[in-house]
Order: sequence, then C-alpha cells, then structure tokens
Amino acid sequence: MNPDMERFLNLKDTPARLTAEQASWLLGFSPHEIPILMAKGLLKPLGHPAHNGQKFFLAATLQDLRRDEKWFTKASDAVSDYWRYKNSRKSQNAPDDRRQSQSTGAPQFAGREN
Repeated sequence: MNPDMERFLNLKDTPARLTAEQASWLLGFSPHEIPILMAKGLLKPLGHPAHNGQKFFLAATLQDLRRDEKWFTKASDAVSDYWRYKNSRKSQNAPDDRRQSQSTGAPQFAGREN
C-alpha cells in the first residue's frame, strides 16, 4: 500500500475537501477511474472547475457514497463498461497483419519490399 494512502486512510478526521486522488483512495477506486465516474455523472466535483483544472470533492458526500451499495454497483458497472468499450475498439481497429506475414513468411514493412 502506498504510504501516503495509508497515512490518509488512518486519519481520524478527513479534510472536508478532497482531491481526486484522495477521493479514489476513500472510495476504493484507482485514481484513473475517477474521471470515468465523473463522465458518467456518478461523481460531481465541487464548484465549476476548469476542464483541465484540479477537481475537489466533498468528503461528506463521499462518505455517504461509501455506504451506498446501489451506487457502487453503478460505479463498478460504469468502469467495466468503459474498459470493455475501449478494448473492443482496440481489437476492431487492429490491422490484420498476421495474415500477410504468414503468407510471405516475413513481416511486412512500409517502404521496403520483401
């Protein structure tokens, strides 16, 4: 466990305003999953932050979400749907070079003749 995360989770009183990374620690998600939850409308940052600005979250709201089983189900489904979609796009857009390399016995390179 990350020492910063361990120290944060062992605090008696968490700060009222948490960063996205601290929110992920508190909720049990990875920091890179917080933008996915925000995009799906499952997490709402405080105020009106800039698109590329740091996002803060209210600790009391996050504590309520920690106890909500239905929210965790939606959040987990949103993360898995995101990665399922990303992985399906990767496999659809991958060129089928295996067929060409198997027929000639050598890999095909652009600009060179085999």
